[in-house]
Amino acid sequence: MLREPVSSSNLASVGYDAATATLEIEFHSGGIYQYYNVPESLFHDLLNAPSKGKFFHQYIKKAAFAYQKVR
Repeated sequence: MLREPVSSSNLASVGYDAATATLEIEFHSGGIYQYYNVPESLFHDLLNAPSKGKFFHQYIKKAAFAYQKVR
C-alpha cells in the first residue's frame, strides 16, 4: 500500500485503500499496522488533524478497529 509521509512525532506515514477500507500506519518506531473497516472520511480527518498522534489515539486506537501488525 502506498503511504504518504506525515508531520508527526509518533506517525511516520499513512496510507488508505478505499477498496478494502484499510488504513495503514507506519510509526517512527518502525512498526507498520493495518486497521480494518476504517471509513475513508476518518482517513482524511487524520491527514487534516493538527496532531496526527492525538487523532490516531482518540479516533482509531480507542475506537478498537480490528488491526494487524504487518511489520
